[in-house]
Amino acid sequence: MKNRKIVITGGPGTGKSSIINRLEEKGEKCLHEISRQVTLEAKKQGIDQLFLEQPLLFSEKLLEGRLDQYLEAMEFNSDHIFLDRGLPDVVAYMDYFDTKYPEIFNKICQNNRYDLIFILPPWKEIYTSDNERYESYEEALKISSYLYSTYKRYGYNPIEVPKLSVEERTSFILDKI
Repeated sequence: MKNRKIVITGGPGTGKSSIINRLEEKGEKCLHEISRQVTLEAKKQGIDQLFLEQPLLFSEKLLEGRLDQYLEAMEFNSDHIFLDRGLPDVVAYMDYFDTKYPEIFNKICQNNRYDLIFILPPWKEIYTSDNERYESYEEALKISSYLYSTYKRYGYNPIEVPKLSVEERTSFILDKI
C-alpha cells in the first residue's frame, strides 16, 4: 500500500514531537504539528493565546492546515508518512473545551481517513509546559481521554504506545507498521 497516512497523537507533553523527530532522523517521512505555528502567527498579530481568545478561528486554521497536510501526504512517493496529530485532534480539543463547531468539521474528519493511529498516553514524568503549552498535567489527562474517544467515534482503533525511551517508542511504532 502506498502513501499510508500514520498519525501520532496524544495529549500535551506526551512525547509526540520527540518521536516524530526521531522517526525523521531515521529517514522516515514526517509532517510536523502546526498548532505552534498558528499560535506564533497569532502572537505576531497581537493575540497572546488565539485558542483561548478565539477558539473557533484557531480551530478553523488548524483544521485547514491539517487538511493541507493530509492532502500533501497523498502526494508523497513513499510507502507511508507520519503526521504529528490528525484532523480528529481538532474536534477532540473543541469537545474538551465545550466549544461549538460547524458540521463541516465532522465531515472533513469522516471523509479524510488515516491508515493507522498511534496514541501516546499521559506521562507525568516527561510532562513539561512552555510558552505554547499552557495546560496543566491534569488538563492533559482529560485532553488525552477526549482524543481516545474522538478517534474511536470516527471508527479508529488507536494503538497505545508504551511508556518507554524515545528510541524504544520509535521502534515500537516502526514494528507495528
